[in-house]
Amino acid sequence: MCSVGSDSIWNYQWYKDRNDNVVSQSVRHTITGDTLTITRAAESDQDLYWCQGEIQARYISSINSDPVTVTLNALPTASVKIVTPQGLLYPGETVTLQCDISDYTDWTYRWFIDNQLLPSQTRKTITISLPDKAGQYKCVGRRRGRPQKSYHSFSLPIIVTALPKTTLTVKPNPAYTGEKVTLMCSTRSDSSWIYQQYKDWNYNVVSQSVRHNITGDTLTISRAAESDQGWYWCEGNRVSRPTSSQPSNAVSLKVKALPKTTLTVKPNPAYTGEKVTLTCSTRSGSNWNYQWYKDWNYKVVTQSVRHTIRGETLTISRAAESDQGRYWCEGNRVSRPTSSQPSDPVTLTVKALPKTTLTVKPNPAYTGEKVTLTCSTRSGSNWNYQWYKDWNYKVVTQSVRHTIRGETLTISRAAESDQGRYWCEGNRVSRPTSSQPSDPVTLTVIALPTASVKIVTPQGLLYPGDRVTLQCDISDYTGWTYRWFRYNEELPIQTRKTITISLPDQAGQYQCVGRRRGRPQKSDHSFFLPIIITALPKTTLTVKPNPAYTGETVTLMCSVGSDSIWNYQWYKDRNDNVVSQSVRHTITGDTLTISRAAESDQGQYWCEGSRVSRPTSSQPSNAITLTVKGELLCVFCHKDGHYLY
Repeated sequence: MCSVGSDSIWNYQWYKDRNDNVVSQSVRHTITGDTLTITRAAESDQDLYWCQGEIQARYISSINSDPVTVTLNALPTASVKIVTPQGLLYPGETVTLQCDISDYTDWTYRWFIDNQLLPSQTRKTITISLPDKAGQYKCVGRRRGRPQKSYHSFSLPIIVTALPKTTLTVKPNPAYTGEKVTLMCSTRSDSSWIYQQYKDWNYNVVSQSVRHNITGDTLTISRAAESDQGWYWCEGNRVSRPTSSQPSNAVSLKVKALPKTTLTVKPNPAYTGEKVTLTCSTRSGSNWNYQWYKDWNYKVVTQSVRHTIRGETLTISRAAESDQGRYWCEGNRVSRPTSSQPSDPVTLTVKALPKTTLTVKPNPAYTGEKVTLTCSTRSGSNWNYQWYKDWNYKVVTQSVRHTIRGETLTISRAAESDQGRYWCEGNRVSRPTSSQPSDPVTLTVIALPTASVKIVTPQGLLYPGDRVTLQCDISDYTGWTYRWFRYNEELPIQTRKTITISLPDQAGQYQCVGRRRGRPQKSDHSFFLPIIITALPKTTLTVKPNPAYTGETVTLMCSVGSDSIWNYQWYKDRNDNVVSQSVRHTITGDTLTISRAAESDQGQYWCEGSRVSRPTSSQPSNAITLTVKGELLCVFCHKDGHYLY
């Protein structure tokens, strides 16, 4: 303020530093009457000031005032600093800012963010949360006394440093069920990170489990399942700052079902002895090898005599009941996926081949009988049958006595050679192509009862004129009727056990056979019994003397060479003219004595022996003609009662 004491009509001119530096009106400098007002003093305003009064109308100036030095003290300086934390600032952190003013006390504070007043913040320190409250911070002090304020602090930029980037790698991806999957989390900044693994958007924390193992930066899923499929990410945290990392980008883990393996079993059901083919196929990819399993105990099916594994095929060459069960297969190979899903189990049913039943009628059979062997199979039709005999699998084929038609083997005339163990087996075009062999049946062929012919009477040699009784004996069974044959010609009227024949007319070869209603219905024919006639013993006749003379004694002697005890019959001329005892004819033993031969004794004589024992007669002797000639003079002497010729 400039004043000239005399009156108030003065105008004033203001000077700074030098005479020619007139202080004029400006934004901060206002001259009103005797007053120069500097509204916002600045260091540039500091210096020597003086003034001079003027009365312009009279061109009168006053003497310059004494210069006054205007000393301008700087306002206290406010400064903003970060109290905590030190270093880089990261999202999620809480930051404490402090406003420091070097001089004076009793300050109240005003805080600004990005030049916007924070009306609620009046304290020396404020706390802000990142990243929402990041920005340019400054402060200024206010007080009641002078100075009433401080300078505004410089703006302190609160810069949020991005959290360290976390990278998640998932291998393999896509994965197949059952595979091992490794999820690795890494942060480039430094080490000492501990990682948290998350799945899906609900912040589902992946924790340790039977299949999930977390070690350091790695989450290992030991046997991936479809439930493991989803979005995974991870986040690092540690004790030192930054205490956490940015979450990794979410990686979608896809868990694909292993390729489906399909098992086909043909034929199924199978029959014992059939070839069964089990084929395992996987639609996805190639170069599969297959593992075969049977039943629930994961019993591995391996190569054996009857089990052959080639590529995708398991072949059971001759199915047995022990092969029955639940089968499944699983593929494996070098390239991913290294395994397939196990196939659905397929139950192989091995049925026993249809049972073949053999019936043999009649059994036992008798030689010569017709035997029918019938093979039957209950299951299905159109069976053909193979016939076997004995253990060497000797096939029974058609022959003169063996006829095979359909299910029947007929033996037309059983013989002992047909005896043995028979069985049969069915075969056909449709499945089952064969049957079980029947149980063997032993055919017993019994020889027919033997007929034999014997002579009941007479015993010994047979002679003409004998009546011979023959008997047919059959050792077994009863109720026989008999047939008799002579020289193979049946004797139709002879049906009894014994027959009587007369010799010599009915001599010959005799045999018999039995017939009956029950089995056996017949016997074997007997051997032929030859009825042989033995010639009657030869009788020899001697006549002495012959010729004889009348009156002589003629002796006719008959002899049978076989033995003695014969009685003799004497014949003369004809068969019915038997020479009997008379005065002149004496029969004694084997001798006929004609004591005084006469012409009437002349004729043909023969003799024949007879006896009680057989043969009861002999052959007639040859006839001898006795010739009696005329009288013969005969001289004889008599002595002691005897005549001497």
